[in-house]
Amino acid sequence: MSQFWSAVVGGLTPYVPGEQPKLANLVKLNTNENPYGPSPRVLEALRAEANERLRLYPDPNSDRLREGIAAYHDVTADQVFVGNGSDEVLAHAFLALLRHDKPILFPDITYSFYPVYCGLYEIGYRTVPLTETFEIRVDDYLGPNGGIIFPNPNAPTGRLLDRAEIERLLQGNPDSVVVVDEAYIDFGGLSAVGLVARYPQLLVTRTLSKSHALAGLRVGYAIGQAHLIEALNRVKDSFNSYPLDRFAQAGALASMQDRAYFESICSRVVATRERLVAEMTQLGFEVLPSAANFIFARHPGHDGAALAAALRERSIVVRHFRQPERIAPFLRITVGTDAQCDALVDALKALC
Repeated sequence: MSQFWSAVVGGLTPYVPGEQPKLANLVKLNTNENPYGPSPRVLEALRAEANERLRLYPDPNSDRLREGIAAYHDVTADQVFVGNGSDEVLAHAFLALLRHDKPILFPDITYSFYPVYCGLYEIGYRTVPLTETFEIRVDDYLGPNGGIIFPNPNAPTGRLLDRAEIERLLQGNPDSVVVVDEAYIDFGGLSAVGLVARYPQLLVTRTLSKSHALAGLRVGYAIGQAHLIEALNRVKDSFNSYPLDRFAQAGALASMQDRAYFESICSRVVATRERLVAEMTQLGFEVLPSAANFIFARHPGHDGAALAAALRERSIVVRHFRQPERIAPFLRITVGTDAQCDALVDALKALC
């Protein structure tokens, strides 16, 4: 009954999220979830919110959470915006800050939600090819544009752009908003948040889904100078004034306040990642340098899709992208527990 659709819906190509399969004894390494649970403080905070106050609306501004995030990053609360996952934060940024007359720029191999937002909001864009070694080259982003967005580390490649290069990008684009999507930065990179005070065009987006092990709560945030945050709030309050419920606000704040636990699980993921890279390299895989909680790897003797299918038959699920063609040989593999990664390596030994 598509005759009832609006014109914009008919032209959309929606984002396809990672599969959440219902398989028994599954080794799930396809959606970059943290293999470790959230801080025990989070569970305590959630239990404390399960009371009669649920009849009341949550704080529309998430003031306590914003203050906690501000303290965590040594910024002020008016430099913090929160939303229902970083996807919602990014969606608001596209509409509030990136919808201009000139096309925006982002890598040709990157988070596949970016072109979806452009289609939804009718934003012109141009993709910028990564180098032969799948790196972002700053010089390619120094021409006229309506804004720039990229993940750092990039997804699905996992490659990191050094903060000095981000600063050079900002210096070369003083009149364009630059959005740095730091969904994975806690697993090996230096955040660009430290540049916010000097660059009024910089917005840094982050999520608690990965490094804080809170994918189920859907909490994301952005940090930028107050004028950028005001633009995001204007869009939010024209769309949904209550994006975070009481559980999300309380759980996120508790997680931000337990820095020791956060650092411990990040360290465990990084250690497992380095061991996994070494073992897969011994099996003949080419593994791109990763600063994320996943790796991007290909084997010269095996088709990527066929290898993903063979792993699935062994109840191991990884992510394979058929497009663009350049990355079709690769598998994106989430870093799981040591036991999960051992199971993966054992399966690859049998297959490769």
